[in-house]
Amino acid sequence: MIKYIFILLTGFLVSIVTGCDNTNLTHSISMVPRPAQMMPGSGNHLFSDQTVFAVENEEQAEVARSLIALFTRTAGFTPKLNVGGEGNVRLLTDPSLKSEAYSLEVSPQEIIIKASDNKGFFYALQTIRQLLPPSIERESLSDKNLEWSIPVVTIQDEPRFGYRALLLDASRFFIPKENVLRIIDCMSMLKLNTLHFHLTDDNGWRVEIKKYPRLTEVGAWRVDRQDLPFPARRNPKKGEPTPVGGFYTQEDIREMVAYAAERQVEIVPEIDMPAHSNAALAAYPKLACPVVKEYIGVLPGLGGRNSEIIYCAGNDSVFTFLQNVMDEIMELFPSRYIHIGGDEAQKTHWKQCPLCQARMKKEQLANEEDLQGYFMKRISDYVRSKGREVIGWDELTNSSFLPDNSIILGWQGFGQAALKAAEEGHRFIMTPARIMYLIRYQGPQWFEPLTYFGNNTLKDVYDYEPVQKDWKPEYASLLMGVQGSMWTEFCNKPEDVDYLLFPRLAAVAEVAWTQPDKKDWALFLKGMDRYNEHLAEKGIVYARSMYNIQHKVTPENGVLQVKLECIRPDVEIRYTVDGSEPTASSSLYTDSLTVTAAQTIKSATFAQGEQMGQTLVLPIAWNKATGKPILGNKPNEKLMTNGVRGSLKYTDFEWCCWEKSDHISFTIDLLQKEKLSTFTIGCITNYGMAVHKPKSIRIAVSDDNETYREIAGLHFTAEEIFREGAFIEDFSVDMKGTEARYVRVTAKGAGACPADHVRPGQEARVYFDEIRIE
Repeated sequence: MIKYIFILLTGFLVSIVTGCDNTNLTHSISMVPRPAQMMPGSGNHLFSDQTVFAVENEEQAEVARSLIALFTRTAGFTPKLNVGGEGNVRLLTDPSLKSEAYSLEVSPQEIIIKASDNKGFFYALQTIRQLLPPSIERESLSDKNLEWSIPVVTIQDEPRFGYRALLLDASRFFIPKENVLRIIDCMSMLKLNTLHFHLTDDNGWRVEIKKYPRLTEVGAWRVDRQDLPFPARRNPKKGEPTPVGGFYTQEDIREMVAYAAERQVEIVPEIDMPAHSNAALAAYPKLACPVVKEYIGVLPGLGGRNSEIIYCAGNDSVFTFLQNVMDEIMELFPSRYIHIGGDEAQKTHWKQCPLCQARMKKEQLANEEDLQGYFMKRISDYVRSKGREVIGWDELTNSSFLPDNSIILGWQGFGQAALKAAEEGHRFIMTPARIMYLIRYQGPQWFEPLTYFGNNTLKDVYDYEPVQKDWKPEYASLLMGVQGSMWTEFCNKPEDVDYLLFPRLAAVAEVAWTQPDKKDWALFLKGMDRYNEHLAEKGIVYARSMYNIQHKVTPENGVLQVKLECIRPDVEIRYTVDGSEPTASSSLYTDSLTVTAAQTIKSATFAQGEQMGQTLVLPIAWNKATGKPILGNKPNEKLMTNGVRGSLKYTDFEWCCWEKSDHISFTIDLLQKEKLSTFTIGCITNYGMAVHKPKSIRIAVSDDNETYREIAGLHFTAEEIFREGAFIEDFSVDMKGTEARYVRVTAKGAGACPADHVRPGQEARVYFDEIRIE
């Protein structure tokens, strides 16, 4: 009898597990940023027209309305709101919780939300928003049959950092107001609470200032050079039309500030000074140093020497102007913080300016860096006198004194300059360019739209840990938080901003909110995928770079080892070598491939039989140099004999460069004596980034790596070297049937770029790639 009951019970339990509705199973829940504590339950809580939000006061009611409005717009019903009464979604004040923290208890019958302030209540509702079907983001009514439910779960949550920020650069590319509003809403879903709004730069003044109308009449508009990449754009000439640009009216600003405040986002305005000021100086040129004689226009690109034109530090009218601007800015932006710039100020004209030199003498300043310190302190004191706090870039630490109580934004390299400020007791924020600048390539560069510098992938951003092990303990206590920075040099339409911003912004949020010991890459990807579904419903086309394959081909003893990688661990890499397109049934990549002859490898990522990323086509050529070692074993030099030609993106990890181009030399060991007829070397030009062919290339050979005889040489004129554009060239020399084992290449760089170059005076850099020896 007991045995019979056991069999029945076992069968009953199996039926529960295998045959029941999913609502009875414990849910697997992922979201971004990951909560501090989360315990999934079983079942769901269903929202309907019978749902009642019970709040304690009108302030909580305003927070609740933000979620209720989504139901009204998308679900076709409006949950009720009960102030001071009963309901099945209850907001309860809990003074024991920290600011921004919340607890969320979801059961099939009710939802209880606790927080100590409206920020916490808002973030709890954003968690609910992410748990709802992504269709909640639509601008119109969704499928009426859709079930608007969330899984049963208990969450205790609070942020790691109080300052969780995104910089939006509206100067280099004017981002329409509607797109800014949408980005703010996407930020709020990720519990980011600060928008650093970069409103002024050399490339455009974007905020209306009533006292100075020319700032937007002149400073908001520039010449059209959009057919060229940002670094290659030449400066404007006097009288040229200026059709490109735009600005935000003061009403626009008020609308954005109010919209952000409803979503617990504080907008911190930046008025950059003393540099990055060509847009303002184009409108009011008398604010530049009197020694400046060239035409000042709004710059369409980097600006070359014109970027050295900055506000005059010896002219008191400059400070009057900036104080008047700050008055209007502080009236428009209630933020406790005002960002006053301070970065990349070249002192070229200050050194020559009689007004600046007189100021240095009067104030007993040792050098021009201290003159900038004086400049920034004077503006900082004014802003602080109005009850605000000041943020500045980490170049403020170059002066022997920092503005009192200033907050430093660490950006250069890994942001280490900010620690100089921390040493003096200043608070700081980290946005290191090497990791948190979202303008950099976010995936394998062969697939990416053009930008510059190297890669900051989704994984790179996610892995960033701002608090380093070698920090003094007090540094961590002064770290306010982190910021992702979306610079827009290579953006020509709003979709370009979206592409670079998403989904990396989710990784920024994870760094800012989640404690390091709670981070889990696989779980983050699941939560981010869910968030991305919300983005798609909002009409945002996010980048799928995370599914693309990064290749690495390395010469080893005469053969090539091909390594294929994807930052997502939840996909398979499938490949072919017969020229066919890879499919879900193609060979599974598990380890590096060995290549011994010319071959084309095609590969792509797959999940559940579906291709996820773009197909990587990797043509590998073969010649006598392929796979052969380059003596000295410098890793980047191996790229020149790996059989793979680099793309037009010189930072794609296929081009070899050197720190200094004045003398380049390397030797190829062919491993045995060979008869040599032709030597060919590839070279890339990227005019805007000062990448050019060398002045000369010489080829010598040897049998013993000791005695060399020169075979041939190439020489280029300045006109040939400094051609504008971006292109790849191959240069060949006749080796006349010479027999040798070693081939030595010696090159000499072209030196400084000429005065009429977009980067005058900067050393031209040499990039070589594939070497072919026939």
